[in-house]
Amino acid sequence: MEEGSTTVARDDASAGAAAAGDRPAIPLGPGEETLLDATAAQPHDAELVEPELIEPGRALALADFSPPALSAGERLIRFAYAAGLPASALRPFRKSAKPRLTATVTNPLRGNPAAGTALRAGHFLLHGVKTAIADTEFTGPRLSPPFERLVHGFGWLPDLEACAPRVQCTAVAERVLSAWLAANPKPNASPAWDVGNTGHRMLAWLIHAPLLMSNPDKHARARVLAAMAFNARWLDRHVGKAADRLGEVAGWCGITAAGLLLADGHARRLYGEAGLIRALGELVGDDGGVLSRSPLGQIEAIELLVRLRACYAAVRSEPPAALDTIMALLVPPLLALLHGDGGLGSWQGAAALSAERIETLVAATGVRTRPLRDARQWGYQRVTAQRTVMLVDAAPPPLARHARDGCASTLAFELSHGKHRLVVNCGGAAFAGGQIPLRLAQGLRATAAHSTLAIDDFNSTAVLINGKLGSGVSEVEVDRRTIANDGSTGKAAGGTRIESSHNGYVSRYGLVHRRILLLRDDGSELRGEDLLVPQGKRGKRGTIAVALRFHLGPDVELAEGEDGQGVSLSLPDGSLWQFRSGREPVRIEDSLWADAQGRPVGTRQLVVQAKIPRSGETFSWLLKKMR
Repeated sequence: MEEGSTTVARDDASAGAAAAGDRPAIPLGPGEETLLDATAAQPHDAELVEPELIEPGRALALADFSPPALSAGERLIRFAYAAGLPASALRPFRKSAKPRLTATVTNPLRGNPAAGTALRAGHFLLHGVKTAIADTEFTGPRLSPPFERLVHGFGWLPDLEACAPRVQCTAVAERVLSAWLAANPKPNASPAWDVGNTGHRMLAWLIHAPLLMSNPDKHARARVLAAMAFNARWLDRHVGKAADRLGEVAGWCGITAAGLLLADGHARRLYGEAGLIRALGELVGDDGGVLSRSPLGQIEAIELLVRLRACYAAVRSEPPAALDTIMALLVPPLLALLHGDGGLGSWQGAAALSAERIETLVAATGVRTRPLRDARQWGYQRVTAQRTVMLVDAAPPPLARHARDGCASTLAFELSHGKHRLVVNCGGAAFAGGQIPLRLAQGLRATAAHSTLAIDDFNSTAVLINGKLGSGVSEVEVDRRTIANDGSTGKAAGGTRIESSHNGYVSRYGLVHRRILLLRDDGSELRGEDLLVPQGKRGKRGTIAVALRFHLGPDVELAEGEDGQGVSLSLPDGSLWQFRSGREPVRIEDSLWADAQGRPVGTRQLVVQAKIPRSGETFSWLLKKMR
């Protein structure tokens, strides 16, 4: 295996790295130095600073966490409770306590005051869309997935708490809760009783209990406590039936929180902690990335642990050490997907969440760390060159059982300069149902909605309904190297070179897509080369249509070049960039980009299209900051 390279396979197993073949030079116009050629002509070991080798056998490996150490008696209690024995039977000589809360939790994550104000005015507010509470179906499958999570997971409670003093909000909280309980008197097959939604609901009820239980009527308070106890018992029996691992983790967090805060909860707590740590081990990879490869999933996992940790603090108890270890693992991969403005990149359905939200979440974790530069197992590469940040998707899409809003984005990249985004992906598929129409979600998950190459407008991985993915990319080879500046030219010739390839088009066209990206250390130049390389004996005759897309940030202003092969791009900070195509003309087309609120913002994209033979072809391009 060539040193410094890694193969990431979609079936969660390594497949070995193939040696790189000969690569043609990148013709980018007369008089322009080609950095790849210049370094290739010099001694190999003098120019390439090898990174630490990451064994392919660890690709997408699951983390391994152990449940907290227990005494023999506690292990017996946990085993008996897991077997279905009620807590009262485990303490036969003690009188069963009435349902009650043992502590009040301080909410660790502040909600959105604007959404809370809308609630007080009689509306749910999600992604800029208002829905009247009176018109909301609290049961049945009539809501969009994000709205289902908001309503059935009671994610609106932090918003309500953030908008006004508690005394002004309790009536709204009690009214909505009463409507929900009336519509869901017993478990059914609706999204209201999805394990993930129930886990979130359990946490929200326990943390925001003062909002729900300020009514002086004892019967009303008893009804809320009875609902909490019933939901906790339901989770005990059904947590293993979650739709995905993240939903299961939410269910275990709800169980553990109920064990901490509801009376006679010791056995449930032991049961919940063991199940939670096991589920987190099946959700999180060795480098801390969740297996859905979704930054929104990463955020949800962190939020769940932050809220659960607040429940431990409320009862003055220390959480298992493994939870702190997992928290420290989860934060660096999330930071790796942030741009120069501190906001989130648009990957796997996410929108460009604001820096404020990310900073608030990271501060609540108490974890102080740096971004993960080379998240090979999670699948993202981050390159920082002074004020320029490049993010690359260098892994297969998530498996169908892990994906919620999976996207065919393999080998796509994003680029920002300072606080402005230059090249982006459309993003926003997970926000469909708000201002982004649900019918648009499929298109936002497609390869064409990402800054990469597509053949005949086919996705590199099949995009299915309900956020799932089908066949396509199963293996990605990645090679990351640092190119040192030898100082002989007096120019900042050093840079970071990422070469990656995927097999998503092999079965249909017999072609491997290989992409080489080289970003200079001063952040002023990104050189790229996209190659379609034949594999086997298929796909030698005829022609195919290829489109290379570069979706642009919302603040970019364009000016076409006279020869049709270049476009000038100006940013609000006054910097001027030029995009050059090495062969085909550059077209400017409309595009869209999902902002931090999940709103579609009209923008533009650069498209390089060509008809090429099935035997393969090479596309070279340059994105350079002008002085």
